[in-house]
Amino acid sequence: MNATALLAEDEPLLAQALQAELARAWPGLQVLATVGDGDAAVAHALRLQPDVLFLDIRMPGQTGLQAAAELADEWPDGVPFPALVFVTAYDAYAVQAFETQAVDYVLKPVQPDRLARTVQRVQQVLAQRQPASTGATAFDEATLVRLRALLSGHAPAPSAPPRLQVIQAGVGQGIRMVPIGEVLVFEAADKYVRVLTANSEVLIRTPLKELIPQLDPAVFWQVHRGTVVRADAIDSVQRDEAGKHSLRLRGRPENWPVSRLYAAQFKAM
Repeated sequence: MNATALLAEDEPLLAQALQAELARAWPGLQVLATVGDGDAAVAHALRLQPDVLFLDIRMPGQTGLQAAAELADEWPDGVPFPALVFVTAYDAYAVQAFETQAVDYVLKPVQPDRLARTVQRVQQVLAQRQPASTGATAFDEATLVRLRALLSGHAPAPSAPPRLQVIQAGVGQGIRMVPIGEVLVFEAADKYVRVLTANSEVLIRTPLKELIPQLDPAVFWQVHRGTVVRADAIDSVQRDEAGKHSLRLRGRPENWPVSRLYAAQFKAM
């Protein structure tokens, strides 16, 4: 079977080894590019539209999982989404990726026998695909479910962290205490997270990915890779002619985009 691939691996020697082993295991696979960070993986994948993505889970900038999530948001309609294979030196991450139904994973250093099984699985996935009709979305719900599961479960903790009760934000020479019950939105912004209430905004340095496990998932819903909103503050959800979703919150004037990954939360009852 002939196919195309993009490799994203930040260690050059490991990238060369993976490409060499792939050439032996899958002679019909054309590697279109090899990149060393998550941002480059997104840019090259959108431009080249490969059949398969080999993504290192831990890379500079975006991780492989974050890159996959951004690609899910930005991928053009009518083009099949690439089969995903995650590459990692960390067995716990790899096993979780496999158990949450990624196509497969490859452990570093690459083992030829294991890679051969991965190639077989990827080829089976590609052979079962139906060509996307012109203008139709290339995503099915199963693909989005797998990505949501990967994003929510790729960094297991030995025990669940305590739920946040108050946000502590530095303001000038002091600290402002924002009760969690007043928060409507957490939004990632550069090196900060914006914490929005109905009539105020503060910035904190805690990354959104560290905040999310401390939030009650029944109260706060992730609607985009960089946005979490209070569910009971959602007033309405709209879909435009291109199929993109956005929502409005009671108490805030903005429109908040909803990514493909999380739009299924808003199917009409």
